[in-house]
Amino acid sequence: MPRYEYRCRSCGDTFELSRPMAESSAPATCPAGHEDTVKLLSTVAVGGTASAAPAPKAGGGCCGGGCCG
Repeated sequence: MPRYEYRCRSCGDTFELSRPMAESSAPATCPAGHEDTVKLLSTVAVGGTASAAPAPKAGGGCCGGGCCG
């Protein structure tokens, strides 16, 4: 189940909730009981290793690659 991060506008506390994606935009109450909260934008972390695609080689074509006479 995804975890969403929220911040309470009343007390400034930041907290997380696990809830289904269908409920991600539902109102959340902070642990202190305040209802004025906002969902924070989170980044996604994915485990494992990643390999980047090799960078394209410079030159080539007719854009300064030296093939045109």
